[in-house]
Amino acid sequence: MPQPTREFIPAAKPHIGEDEIEAAVAVLRSGMVVQGPEVAAFEDAFAKVAATAHCVAVNSGTSALQLALTAMGVGPGDEVVVPSFSFAASANAVRLVGADPVFADIEPDSFCIDPDSVAALIGPRTAAIMPVHLYGHPADMARLTALAERHSLAVLEDACQAHGAQIDGKPVGSFGAAGAFSFYPTKNMHALEGGMVSTDDARLARTLRLLRNQGMEQRYANEIVGANMRMTDVAAAIGRVQLTRLEEWTEARRAAAARFDSAFADAAAVTAPPVAAGVRHVYHQYTIRVHSGRDRAQELLREAGVGSAVYYPTPIHRLAPYAAGGADLPETDRAAAEVLSVPVHPSLTGDDLDRIVEAVTGLEGRL
Repeated sequence: MPQPTREFIPAAKPHIGEDEIEAAVAVLRSGMVVQGPEVAAFEDAFAKVAATAHCVAVNSGTSALQLALTAMGVGPGDEVVVPSFSFAASANAVRLVGADPVFADIEPDSFCIDPDSVAALIGPRTAAIMPVHLYGHPADMARLTALAERHSLAVLEDACQAHGAQIDGKPVGSFGAAGAFSFYPTKNMHALEGGMVSTDDARLARTLRLLRNQGMEQRYANEIVGANMRMTDVAAAIGRVQLTRLEEWTEARRAAAARFDSAFADAAAVTAPPVAAGVRHVYHQYTIRVHSGRDRAQELLREAGVGSAVYYPTPIHRLAPYAAGGADLPETDRAAAEVLSVPVHPSLTGDDLDRIVEAVTGLEGRL
């Protein structure tokens, strides 16, 4: 008899359950739908995750980065050192405030910005460093904050993929002047869409609240030039529900990653992602390196019913808006040619994990 077709395992699978739906409907029925009590409650709850005194909710992770840079005073004539191996939003936010991104290389193990590369790029126009905690693994904040202090630079953490990640028990988003988080549907938790800025600086937090709301705290009493980058209460209500399960989902991701680490430890075709000492990796992505034939590897995984994705096939410094700089970033280019993310989302069953292991280990000798 023919075997039943097994369901395809997607690379990512956002969760929207009845609790999220009920929370959204309750907001719609309340009539308080924008910048209301749900947003304030979400900010207070997320501040506990980030371990900061203040959190300011906005409409996206990109807005969180952009407004944080603006509130820090970064603008035309300034440079911000960023990794090229990231989503384009990391550099776009810098350009949107009128500053110039300067692209640093990455460390091969963590895929995060290399402090040695950053140090070599600091110049008279450098105003800030923006480390990205890529795939849920924190950047080396001890060395980066030391560099920033030595050169009197601001640090803005791009923590959009790293909700709940830690270094020696200290959460990301609490190391720099501010941290930025995203609640896009494929993140470790979401709010359909939205972002958050974490900070211990009360003055910075107030400036962020002005910037997101047309520059005003009181209606029609505009203090500065601002924008409309507010979070809706519908998004905040969904985010609050998701936040209650973030720890559970994170542990599911970490358990899946541990299973993969063990299974891929001796694989010759791929390398599992190492984790730095003292780091709590939250595995927004579980990203292996495929040493040759990555396109073929994706095809074979697909044939086995396992989804995968490449984050990111083209480094930012090679994208059209930024390509004129001509940066030489060998580890970035190598990662872009080798990385492949396999499913690690918390919806995976035990059978799913077995199938992913079988498919990846089955690449041996076929690439």
